[in-house]
Amino acid sequence: MTAAQPLPTLEITALEKRFGETQVLRSIDLNVRNGELVFVIGPSGSGKSTMLRCCNRLEEPTSGAIHVSGKPMLGIPRKELDRMRLQVGMVFQGFFLYPHLTALKNVTLAQRKALKRPRAEAEARALEMLDKVGLKHKADAMPSELSGGQQQRVAIARALALDPKVMLFDEPTSALDPELVGSVLKVMRDLREGGMTMIVVSHEMQFAREAADRVVFMDGGVIVEEGPPEEIFGNPKSDRLKAFLSRVSGEAA
Repeated sequence: MTAAQPLPTLEITALEKRFGETQVLRSIDLNVRNGELVFVIGPSGSGKSTMLRCCNRLEEPTSGAIHVSGKPMLGIPRKELDRMRLQVGMVFQGFFLYPHLTALKNVTLAQRKALKRPRAEAEARALEMLDKVGLKHKADAMPSELSGGQQQRVAIARALALDPKVMLFDEPTSALDPELVGSVLKVMRDLREGGMTMIVVSHEMQFAREAADRVVFMDGGVIVEEGPPEEIFGNPKSDRLKAFLSRVSGEAA
């Protein structure tokens, strides 16, 4: 007998999403293994961000199933949903920091509210996570005193402080000046090396080539093709992926 395969950290099954008459996601199936970095690419409007937002119920799926470490995200009572959401950290294009709170307090607040951690424990965890993203020395800085890249790293620290099982990144560098992108990608690279399970939606193709375990190409609300980076970028099979990569490389030139 072979040993049972461990459950995926995130399991998406037959996921569909409609906005009125418009179907944005069409029967999406995607499993993300523990410690895997899955990079999602595709043209604007292909459903990438909607899929991520469905994973922690920021958008309500029309049908399908989502499981985190074997436990359902759909069809559960509100209190259980709130607990499950803590296991799915999310980093957005915008930073959404409280402008009147220091970096330390921004990272501490969610722990106090959601996890009911005592102040001293929450602050110790916040300092640990700020150190992890290279910003412990900025703990007392206000968001207005931080660059965009630093603010995004504080947002990552805030999500990490809640001890999620999986991290979702939705275009985390698209609002940043080009020279600030590298600092955020370095944090994401470090998280990958530390074994964090991640799904990343981004146009940072070089990062996908270098850091992803698997690349998923979406178009028209479906997963068209997926595979290791060298296969997706070096030997695309579908005409839709070939056209997308040709367009992206043309824009980058």
